[in-house]
Amino acid sequence: MSATNTEAAPKKSLVLNAFVMMSSGHQSPGLWRHPDDESWRINEVSHWVELAKLLEKAKFHGIFIADVLGGYDVYRNSLDPAKISGTQWPVNEPLSVVSAMAAATESIGFGVTASTTYEQPYHLARRLSTIDHLSKGRLGWNIVTSYLDSAARNLGFSEQPKHDDRYAQAEEYVKVIYKLLESSWRDDAVKLDRKAGIYTQPDLVRQINHRGKFFTVPGPHICQPSPQRTPLLLQAGTSRAGKQFAAQHAEAVFVSAHAPQVCAGNIAELRELARARYGRDPAGIKVLALATPVLGRTEAEARAKLADYRQYASPEGALALFGGWTGIDMDQYGDEEELREVESNAVRSTVEGFARFSPATAKWTKHTLAQHISIGGNGPTFVGTPSQVADGLETWVREADVDGFNFAYALFPQSFKDIIELLLPELRRRGLFWDDYAVPGGTYRENFYQRPGQTGPPDEHVASSYRWKAGVPAEQHVIPE
Repeated sequence: MSATNTEAAPKKSLVLNAFVMMSSGHQSPGLWRHPDDESWRINEVSHWVELAKLLEKAKFHGIFIADVLGGYDVYRNSLDPAKISGTQWPVNEPLSVVSAMAAATESIGFGVTASTTYEQPYHLARRLSTIDHLSKGRLGWNIVTSYLDSAARNLGFSEQPKHDDRYAQAEEYVKVIYKLLESSWRDDAVKLDRKAGIYTQPDLVRQINHRGKFFTVPGPHICQPSPQRTPLLLQAGTSRAGKQFAAQHAEAVFVSAHAPQVCAGNIAELRELARARYGRDPAGIKVLALATPVLGRTEAEARAKLADYRQYASPEGALALFGGWTGIDMDQYGDEEELREVESNAVRSTVEGFARFSPATAKWTKHTLAQHISIGGNGPTFVGTPSQVADGLETWVREADVDGFNFAYALFPQSFKDIIELLLPELRRRGLFWDDYAVPGGTYRENFYQRPGQTGPPDEHVASSYRWKAGVPAEQHVIPE
């Protein structure tokens, strides 16, 4: 047998984020009631600063902050289940707290969700540049198109735009963002020449004069170039349009599924699209899977923790989440109704997807579904010793070709403390996680790629073609369309 066949593939250095939201519970509705949970402290700056310091000390790559712009009101055709259970309700705006977390840390990154559907790109570009400045280049933008009709109704629409229309708008939106962040100011436009009295050289700042189907933005950008100019670009979405978008723009892609087989094909297709259509290195796109570890020093201890958590989980909150994700109101089905036998194709196919990877579950009712969602949401819950959980993570890396994980919590912050104390040493022992930041004090992108000096998108990325570099005359850098 040849050496090529006998040598194991080099192990990936995993990208690990904490997956949170400025609401209680997040992916585990109802757990705010647990005596050891503090997720209800969402309104306290200290709550978020303490988390950032805890995670940076453990060398987490980043804090990935989810967001929605409306409530989960599909289940029972009411927002009340979400209100009562505290299911992503109330929810605060995530960019606001990043500067406080950044001021208390030096290296950890912050991936913040912001939608392309309901806000003008000129306004968001200003906020992105501001936080990138204040964090010294440690901002990531999780690009979403939104999915709740409740958000649309509060933002001037009767319902959300159609799925592919939202992605068409997102495509134009990010191009406007690139023009503002990368093309409007030359790298060296700010002179701060006290003797001559010149703060910014005027001919090194220009309008972008964008006119498109969705947006008209003359420019120029209102902020000077920030450390990364364009934040690290994150994206979630495995639809046809979502994969096309990610293949061109995303530097990291977030996936959620209960088993690696569910998303392996989408990940392979995404990487091939990036290579064939956009000339990108498919390995350069980092795919991060949702995962919720429940850890113990013994398997029995971990399973006891899970049983304890289930006492506080909210089935109503879980079904509210499911309704928001799918648009399906499970209240229309009886308590004992077998969901794999109902008339709706959407319900049957969704539930069969869950059932395929939980063969021990004999009957799937809406209560069964709620139990599966109530701890960890639409992702796997790994229950066991550090070795068992690490085995599970390695299975995902091997079978789905993921590059890391967004770790959700059951208890905030105890779940993260368990990961730090129990799981990270095992991952380091296996050579799967770094001992320190590649660039201490560096930008999010430098540490993400483990490449000093990589503050902007890589040369192969479409955003790099928008960069107006120092010393280049304006006529030699035409703003791409």
